[in-house]
Amino acid sequence: MVGAFHGHTHNRLCQLGWHPMYIEGTGNMEGEGCEHVFSAFNELAQSTRHATWFHRHQAIEQHIAFWNQDKYEALTCFIQNHYREAMESVRRLSSELSFLKAALNITDDDFPRFIAKECSYLSSLKELLAQDIQKVHYVQVLDDLKEKGLEWNSACDGANAALSGVIEGDFSAMAAAINQARVRVELAYMKLQNTEALAAHIQGQLGLESPWKVGCEEYNCYREEAMLGKYRKALGELERLVVMRLFELSKLAMSGTGK
Repeated sequence: MVGAFHGHTHNRLCQLGWHPMYIEGTGNMEGEGCEHVFSAFNELAQSTRHATWFHRHQAIEQHIAFWNQDKYEALTCFIQNHYREAMESVRRLSSELSFLKAALNITDDDFPRFIAKECSYLSSLKELLAQDIQKVHYVQVLDDLKEKGLEWNSACDGANAALSGVIEGDFSAMAAAINQARVRVELAYMKLQNTEALAAHIQGQLGLESPWKVGCEEYNCYREEAMLGKYRKALGELERLVVMRLFELSKLAMSGTGK
């Protein structure tokens, strides 16, 4: 069994097969008891690093004995608190679940079917073909090309109006405004040319007779895939940051403090 956050090092399919929440008879237990023990053993590393074989084993045995005694003394309070928490969760979530089942017109028999369907989908899920990946990239370049075209038009409009705010007769200000507008137009045009060249290169690799138009059927199809790719990337980055923050709080002994 693995805990919920192990999905960041495994994957969703692994969780569906081994997470305690999806294993019948385990409830929603953590499944990380051994890891809690191993974490407590880290305290011995510093004190026994240069100890002899005998003293290292002696320290480990004493640590286990005291750790077991402390856990045994706190067992009653632990069971009582978690029993109350579990009963409160059952009471609160049962009513919410009944409301959702009535609203969605589903029964308890549908949940195993949903999990099996998700497992089947993830098992058959394959990565995009190389050509499809290239088409997704082509759509992104077309979006970038549209943006660069708008930027160049804006630079041209700005150049035409560059002298409107300059006082008549101020030749130095006029020269500075003209130079600034020229630099902006040239930079925008260079970016537009580079993007056009990249779009033409990808078009040749894909063997397209004519470039895709923004809004056409092929464009919309692969643009949706591109958006999903960005979403998955952002979601993965968010999960990584959350787990990294939890690890930092654990090292500072501040986990569970609401920081």
